[in-house]
Amino acid sequence: MDAAMISPEDARRHAEETVRRSKTSFGPGMRILSRDRRDGMYAVYAFCREVDDIADEGGTREEKLAGLKGWREEIDRLFEGRPEYPTGIALLEPMRQFDLPKEEFILMIEGMEMDAKGPIVAPSMDELAAYTRRAAGAAGQLSMPIFGAPKGKASDDFAISLGDALQLTNILRDVEQDAKEGRLYLPRELLEKHGCPLTPDAIAAAEGLPAVRAELAELAREKFAAARAALKSLDWRVLRPALLMMGVYERYLDKMAARGWANGQPRVMLSKQEKTIIAIRWLIAPKLTREAPGQ
Repeated sequence: MDAAMISPEDARRHAEETVRRSKTSFGPGMRILSRDRRDGMYAVYAFCREVDDIADEGGTREEKLAGLKGWREEIDRLFEGRPEYPTGIALLEPMRQFDLPKEEFILMIEGMEMDAKGPIVAPSMDELAAYTRRAAGAAGQLSMPIFGAPKGKASDDFAISLGDALQLTNILRDVEQDAKEGRLYLPRELLEKHGCPLTPDAIAAAEGLPAVRAELAELAREKFAAARAALKSLDWRVLRPALLMMGVYERYLDKMAARGWANGQPRVMLSKQEKTIIAIRWLIAPKLTREAPGQ
């Protein structure tokens, strides 16, 4: 569609529809925001969703990288005030209103380029950290000013630590599914330490996989703890959308740990009732100190 034919309202509806179609767990948190902040989050989510889809869906490596290059060019146009994509147009007002950092858009695209050039298989710990910083931390950094958090170390620490924690939790939940798609995000050092194969096709039945998962889960817990520590220097009321996700994903981690890390178990899920209870609890007051899992 010609950019001149896309009105800001059409672009806003496009971003909102992208969120609705995705049925993302982030949706409830976004809906509690004021209209302008909600529209900003919808636009940021639509951007993240669209670049992620380029990396994940069908197409050759060259086609995926070309699509992501197109988004690099769109981000340049966005910051020049002349975006062309529907989601780019939806981002224009939030970018100006909330002073969204260009470098975080680029980092997100870099993360998707890592996937597109992949698949990622048994990265080093440093490579995994670089990936989670881009694939999840960038989304957090783009979200913080929209929520209304102040610039500074506490906000950076919260966004990046929580992004790492969420991404590591997803990796733990999705080992088998990722393996079917030729991906293996578990770090090479842990795989070698516990005698696991470094190939996706053999990981699901590996004898050492439970130990790898348990050790990576401890790293995820450290990241959740770091986010909670940073939260003490921030107004938790401003960050309620992020805290809803923190509560949900920490519960995923608790449930996986509680049932044990034995191979062959189904992907852990939460019922609508469980998510509602978590949302109510975190909307009333966050847990600034870690309680026993499941509390």
